[in-house]
Amino acid sequence: MQQLMNSGLLPLILIILVFYFFMIRPQVRRQKQEKNFIEGMKRGDKVITKSGMHGRIVELTDDTCVLETLSGKIKFERSAISMELSAKLKDDKKEIQDKKES
Repeated sequence: MQQLMNSGLLPLILIILVFYFFMIRPQVRRQKQEKNFIEGMKRGDKVITKSGMHGRIVELTDDTCVLETLSGKIKFERSAISMELSAKLKDDKKEIQDKKES
């Protein structure tokens, strides 16, 4: 242990561990959530794209989806759908329904 401290190897190992737990691991977890969200999309879901387009899914293929918007139907890559914005849209809808029931 003393040799590790003297050679400067222990601080380097600690820096790598901190980097892994604070930067790499959360990113991997986020990518898994994003993948599950994309795979779980179905027809009729209301979503928001990363560019801000609001729409309802009317058609799904392996890599693309067709959204029905106020201006018509637009084809997007599945990866262009924002998980965060779509989840916020669903949460806002639940809050409105809860207020109506109260």
